[in-house]
Amino acid sequence: MDTENLHYFEKAPIAKAVAHFAVPMMLGTSMSVIYSILNAYFLGTLHNTAMLTALALTLPLFAVIMALGNLIGMGSGTFISRLLGEKKYEDVKHVSSFAFYSSLVLGLIVMAVSLPLIDSIVHSLGATPESFEFTKDYVTIMLIGSPIVILFFTMENIVRSEGAAITSMTGMILSVVVNIILDVLVIFVFHWGVSGVASATVISNLVAIVFYAFHMRNKSQFLSVSLKWFKVSKEILSNVFKIGVPVFIMSIFLGAMSLIFNHFLVEYGDPAVAAFGISSRLLQFPEFILMGLCEGVVPLIAFSYTANKLRMKHTIGFTIKVIVALAGVFGIIVYLISDHLIGLFTNDPQLIEMGSYILHVTFLSLFITGMTTLFTGIFQATAQGTAAFIMSIIQGITLIPVLYFANRMNGFHGVVWSIVIADAVAFLVGAIMLYVLRNKLKPDLDSLVQ
Repeated sequence: MDTENLHYFEKAPIAKAVAHFAVPMMLGTSMSVIYSILNAYFLGTLHNTAMLTALALTLPLFAVIMALGNLIGMGSGTFISRLLGEKKYEDVKHVSSFAFYSSLVLGLIVMAVSLPLIDSIVHSLGATPESFEFTKDYVTIMLIGSPIVILFFTMENIVRSEGAAITSMTGMILSVVVNIILDVLVIFVFHWGVSGVASATVISNLVAIVFYAFHMRNKSQFLSVSLKWFKVSKEILSNVFKIGVPVFIMSIFLGAMSLIFNHFLVEYGDPAVAAFGISSRLLQFPEFILMGLCEGVVPLIAFSYTANKLRMKHTIGFTIKVIVALAGVFGIIVYLISDHLIGLFTNDPQLIEMGSYILHVTFLSLFITGMTTLFTGIFQATAQGTAAFIMSIIQGITLIPVLYFANRMNGFHGVVWSIVIADAVAFLVGAIMLYVLRNKLKPDLDSLVQ
C-alpha cells in the first residue's frame, strides 16, 4: 500500500475517498455486464441454439466457482483492510499469502472431486440431449480451470483491500478485454465453439492473475504471494471464514432463488418468462453499478472501523446519499422510456407490455437492493459475522413463502411483486441490525467527538 492509497484511507475528503474506491469497482462491474452480453452475442452468430443453451445452463456452475473465490477473497480482503487500519502490516502478508495458496488448493479440490462426476453434473444443470455434449465440453474446461477462476476472484478482492482500487479495476478490465479478443478468435477463426468460449474465460482470468501477482510482488508494500509468508492460524481462519462463508451462502441462495422464481413464472407461459428475462437483463446494469459502489467502499469502511470510527460513520452516510441519487436517476429514466428499452430486445407488443410492467415493479426495489448490499458490506467490513450471515439468507428465506402466497392470491402480478416484498423485508432486517451496531459503536463515536 503506497502513500497515495494511505492518503485515501486516512485523510482524503470523504467524497473523494469514496470515489477513489467505488468508481473503479463500478466501472469494472459494468464491463462484466457488457462482456456477458457480447459473449452470448458472439456465440449467437453461429445460429446454434444448443450452444446458446449450453452457455445459459452453465451459469450456475460459474456462479458457484465465483462464490468460492469470493469466500476466500472477501473474507481475506476485509480482514486485510482492518489489519491495515491497526497497522499490523506483517499480519497482512500472512493473510494475503494464505488467501493466494488456499484458493489454489480449494480449486484443485473442486477439480478433483467434480471431474469424475462430470456426467451427473451436466445432467443436474438441465442439459437436453441436443445440448449435452456442448454443456459437457464447457463444464469440463471450467472445472479444469477452477483453480485459476477461484484465484482470480480472490486476488481481485485482496488487491482492492489494500486501497489499490484502480489496480483492481485494471485487472478486471484486462480480463474482460482479453476474453472478448479470445472469443472472437476461438469462435470466428478457430471455430472451437463452446469449448473455445470456456477456454477464453480461463485464459483471460490467468492473464489477470499474472497482472495482480506482479503488483503484489513488485508494487505492494504489504501484500505477498510468497510461500514463506503462508500461515494457517485460528485467528486467520476465524476472520476469513466468518465473513467469507456468508458471502458464499448468499451467492448460492441467489442462484437457488432464481431457479425457484422461474419455476413459478413458467406457469404463465413463455411470454412471462421472456419478459422477465429481458427486464432482468436491463435491471442488471444499474444493479451492478450500485453493487460496485457498495463493494467498492468496503475496504474504506473496514480500515476506518479499526482506525477512525467517526470517518467510517461519515463514509456510510455519504454512500447512502449516492445510492439515493443513483436509484432516483435510473428510476426516472426507466419510467420515461421503459417501452423503448424493452423494444430493443423484441417487437412483440405483448412482450413489450409485460416487460415494461415488470421493469416498473422491479425498479421500485432498486434503492432497497442498493441499501441491503451496503448493509451487507458494512457487516462484512466490521467483522459482524452473525449479521452478515443473516443478510446472506434472509432474502431467500423470505422469497419462498412470499412467492407461494402471492402466487395463490394474485397470480402473475403476485409473483412479480414478491421480489419487491422480499427485498423490503431484507432491507428492514438489515436496518434493524445496523441500528444495533450503531448503538454498539456510539460510545466510541462520542469519545472521538469530544
